[in-house]
Amino acid sequence: MKKCDFPKLYAITDSRLMPAEQLQLKVEAALKGGCRLIQYRDKSANPAKRIVEAGQLLRLCKRYNALLIINDDIDLTLSVKADGVHLGQGDAGISEARQRLGRGAIIGITCHDNLALAQEAETAGADYVAFGRFFNSNTKPDANAAPLKLVQTARSQINVPIVVIGGICRDNAQQLIANGCDSIAISHGLFAADDIAAEAKHLLTLFPAHN
Repeated sequence: MKKCDFPKLYAITDSRLMPAEQLQLKVEAALKGGCRLIQYRDKSANPAKRIVEAGQLLRLCKRYNALLIINDDIDLTLSVKADGVHLGQGDAGISEARQRLGRGAIIGITCHDNLALAQEAETAGADYVAFGRFFNSNTKPDANAAPLKLVQTARSQINVPIVVIGGICRDNAQQLIANGCDSIAISHGLFAADDIAAEAKHLLTLFPAHN
């Protein structure tokens, strides 16, 4: 996927913030606000629940012409025929994911604060790389902090889309966008908003192409 085509707003679900009865409602609100990429992230040990919820979200995403990425689970990605998978450094490798999911799947990988990991991921065939955390994060409070200048450096050396993550909200997203990220990944900063659709719309206006 080209940088210009990659969704600017990358919404990540949070099972603590979005219990089962609220999951679809909150995701649909983000989609109504213009979000076109949802990552389903659920770390519970309940595979039946995960299959049901991922399937529901996929159908919802298709109604809005949006993409569904599954966090850290190739099997679940295959089961529901999601658009792709996001891998951590401790998960299955990119080559295995590509072999199992096929050429058309979107494969992203967490690169923390490490440019070398992103370069290796691009060489291995990743469709996008994710750096972070850049700010204090509710989802991953213990993750290594990444400097803002990393985005600018990566911009000049990485050809696949650059996603930034970690404590991003309307008050600090502009700093990362100004440094050249292609997409902002947000969980709490979006799904904890009183009006999720309005928040999604506002976040998208922060990108120059939307002004």
